[in-house]
Amino acid sequence: MAFGYRLDRNGVTFNLWAPYQRNVKLKILNKGIYEMERDEKGYFTITLNNVKVGDRYKYILDDGSEVPDPASRYQPEGVHGHSEIISLDFKGDDENGVKVKREDLIIYELHTSTFTSEGTFEGVIKKLDYLKELGVTAIEIMPIAQFPGKKDWGYDGVYLYAVQNSYGGPIGFRNLVNEAHKLGLAIILDVVYNHVGPEGNYMAKLGPYFSEKYKTPWGLAFNFDDAGSDEVRKFILENVEYWINEFHVDGFRLDAVHAIIDNSPKHILEDIADVVHKYGKIVITESDLNDPRVVNPKEKCGYNTDAQWVDDFHHAIHAFLTGERQGYYSDFGSLDDIVKSYKEVFVYDGKYSNFRRKTHGKPVGDLDGCKFVVYIQNHDQVGNRGGGERLIKLVDKESYKIAVALYMLSPYIPMIFMGEEYGEENPFYYFSDFSDPKLIQGVREGRKRDNGQETDPQSDSTFNASKLSWKVNDDILSFYKTLIKIRREYGLACNRKLTVENGNHWLTVKGNGYLVVYVFSQSIIEMKYRGTLVLSSNNSFPSQIAENKYELEKGFALYKL
Repeated sequence: MAFGYRLDRNGVTFNLWAPYQRNVKLKILNKGIYEMERDEKGYFTITLNNVKVGDRYKYILDDGSEVPDPASRYQPEGVHGHSEIISLDFKGDDENGVKVKREDLIIYELHTSTFTSEGTFEGVIKKLDYLKELGVTAIEIMPIAQFPGKKDWGYDGVYLYAVQNSYGGPIGFRNLVNEAHKLGLAIILDVVYNHVGPEGNYMAKLGPYFSEKYKTPWGLAFNFDDAGSDEVRKFILENVEYWINEFHVDGFRLDAVHAIIDNSPKHILEDIADVVHKYGKIVITESDLNDPRVVNPKEKCGYNTDAQWVDDFHHAIHAFLTGERQGYYSDFGSLDDIVKSYKEVFVYDGKYSNFRRKTHGKPVGDLDGCKFVVYIQNHDQVGNRGGGERLIKLVDKESYKIAVALYMLSPYIPMIFMGEEYGEENPFYYFSDFSDPKLIQGVREGRKRDNGQETDPQSDSTFNASKLSWKVNDDILSFYKTLIKIRREYGLACNRKLTVENGNHWLTVKGNGYLVVYVFSQSIIEMKYRGTLVLSSNNSFPSQIAENKYELEKGFALYKL
């Protein structure tokens, strides 16, 4: 590896890319200070045979300042503290991980420190049997790269290779991956390659890690296409391999790839996909571009990632069921939007957006449904609300069940946001744990101004209120489990060849051997098929249907044809 350190029979070799520095010294705590050798590319290297696992270190720069290793494997003292040498030779029971086909993916997104009362990887391990019984096949873990303090969503991470110390560090994460694999559950790791958080980020002093041309709203953007970008790309691609080789993760979710700007001949997303696919893993992207290029194969000039999130699907359902029209929901709200997302994936696929004040998106063509991940909630859609309200607090129970069925029985990959499967009512707020007073004030003012969040993101009460209560609504949990089983039994994944029809207040979706009926308010529907009831959200739906008219109450029903 070009970054960090390597342990072998000769000792420990340290590597630091810092072309902005003339001289760099390595300081091993309680052992000594050592001059490093610089090469023509600005790499500083030294091999020592008197250091061992557990030793802590920093680098001393030209100005005398001491900084942690940007490729640190562990930051036990936090983002400003010493880096620690760890042994990466802790192998799991399953060297190859869990291979999950796209058509079998049912993803469960969780945040480590609010998922359980413990707030650690060990706490997640205790819930693995529950997740297996629920029927999910992959756990998507929000970012675990070291961030400031103990409470954060994870998107303010500053050490891409270091597992968050308060979660249980690298050994804790490896144990979680190992235990998940024993149950056949895949681990998808949420990683952030579009920016680096603002506190504890010392890389700008070392070299051209960050772009001078492009900005993000959240922090400095990586330099993927300017002078020095070869080494920055290597820094990212080695990070991908690091998670695969050392922790055996099964896939990645790439945060906000629309904020990754790269005008190189080969986009960094394509490079990442190549590395991930070399190991037989999957990569899923979050993109608000509505651009199929992100998931198109290379022969169609695409980046060849495996799937991407579809916010339009969420927005269409949310706006229609809640009646909300603020912000981006102003572009949505009609049943036609849900119909279009079912048929064409993106509602905005070259259509003018009033919210954006420009034409947005592009048609997806004949891409299969498993190129797209859909949801009715996720950390952003809940947490970026000022009150952090979950959908169950915004709509009645029948509407909630309709929303669940709409995405769980879609041809797309469904993703559950932790707790929704049992009707969790606790909010999920934005929270942080910065130490810089100016940054703290900026976050407080920004969240209040932009999101209407009155609760203090820095307070323990905001964080604690966001923890799952685990007060299980058995009816909702049973509903989720049944839908997951039905999804598998009827082979609903990927196949977009559906017949979708609707009236003013109802929607039907016919697939291969089944019909799903969604009634948003009391309606008379003329059925064109004969079928037997498999599942319904209430008792108002007949056990048999034929070619006839039916007056149906609000709810959902699935018929076998």
